[in-house]
Amino acid sequence: MWPRLSIVAGLLTGIAAAALVLGGILLLAPKPGAAPTPAAQPSGSASASASASASASASASASASASASASASPSAAVSPSAAASASGSAGSVAAFHVGEPAPALVVPQVGGGEIDLAKLKGRPVWVNFMGTDCRPCVDQFPLMNGFHARYGDAGLVVIAVDVKEDEGTVAAFAEQSNATFPLGLDTDGSAQTRWDAAALPVHFWIDKDGVIRDGAHGGIGPDIMARGLRTIMPGIDVQP
Repeated sequence: MWPRLSIVAGLLTGIAAAALVLGGILLLAPKPGAAPTPAAQPSGSASASASASASASASASASASASASASASPSAAVSPSAAASASGSAGSVAAFHVGEPAPALVVPQVGGGEIDLAKLKGRPVWVNFMGTDCRPCVDQFPLMNGFHARYGDAGLVVIAVDVKEDEGTVAAFAEQSNATFPLGLDTDGSAQTRWDAAALPVHFWIDKDGVIRDGAHGGIGPDIMARGLRTIMPGIDVQP
């Protein structure tokens, strides 16, 4: 009797253990249709991924910005140049009062007498403000002599006005440079101020009606001189 009971008990124990094992397997198995759970990434990998994404975004932004800048650069380069050109042209007209009646000019003449611009109306006049201690002024005198010699018979009047020097100094310079035209003396600088001739030398070309038609300053050459004379001597073939 007891042996039989032992056998039955062993069988029941084995059946219970098998049921427990089967139940555990069923609980652990994934349900049908459920998405698998992704494995957690290490924190270093996630950081690297984010950094790469940010770098790519910054690179794309920089590329787009550079492209836009390159597209805009041609017009940006042209505009300042055009503006400077327009400004320079307007500034020249304003500086020399081109298109306006010439200011009054009455100064003593070296060697005696007086120079009065108003009395020269009806003739083209070239007025030059200068100084004997001004290197460009001195260098330009032979050119001015040459133009006066060539176009004096066509009515051209050339006048050099020395600024703030004594007559003896200017007279010596006129003799040394073989000046063929009159030199005036602006001893107090009032004529220089009236004509806005701040930086020497300054040139003004005035037509027969007493209107300023062109102007120039600094060490100019024969080309610019001829250009100025053409504006006040229409019909005359003025050559440098």
